[in-house]
Amino acid sequence: MNIQDAYNEWSQLYDSNVNRTRDLDAEVTRLILNGQRFPSILEIGCGTGKNTEFLATLGDAVLAFDFSEKMLAKAREKVTASHVRFAWADITQPWNCPTDSVDLITCNLVLEHIEDLDHIFAQAARTLHSGGWFLINELHPFKQYGGTKARFERGTDIIEVDVFIHHISEFIRAAEKNGLKLMKFDEVWHADDAGKPPRLVSFVFGK
Repeated sequence: MNIQDAYNEWSQLYDSNVNRTRDLDAEVTRLILNGQRFPSILEIGCGTGKNTEFLATLGDAVLAFDFSEKMLAKAREKVTASHVRFAWADITQPWNCPTDSVDLITCNLVLEHIEDLDHIFAQAARTLHSGGWFLINELHPFKQYGGTKARFERGTDIIEVDVFIHHISEFIRAAEKNGLKLMKFDEVWHADDAGKPPRLVSFVFGK
């Protein structure tokens, strides 16, 4: 199923479905960013606001993008703080953000749905202030090699979302090409993943 249709449909179930990857992403995001302060934050792929609530505690202004109108509707219900703004965006196109305007960009469980990483890193580098951070948490390619991908249940059906596999080196090369430096890298397992490949790969790039 194409990405937009899938996430519009998934929006009704996303917060209630059992989803270890979603939950681990939220945990890792908080571990990395807790105690930090960022005047301006851009969240790429906010979904139902699973991380937006937390980001709102770190920033003076938060702009949250998503490609799914129905996911955005759920996020707007959940997060009503006056300094948080939600907007529909297709991140495969130029981002509607001023140059050198953001201190933190987060991108959580999004880039498996994006073919062209170079465009994403180019837009992030343009948008970030000098000294800004670009946090990415993504499904680990080792999981993808084994066939894992974004999916959800609809009755008795399993709905799979269109994805692309990006090797770890692709993220690093795209960052370097666009002037971003790797500050932090980690591979993360869920508590139920003993003896299995890591579930998430996590990067922090700096400008």
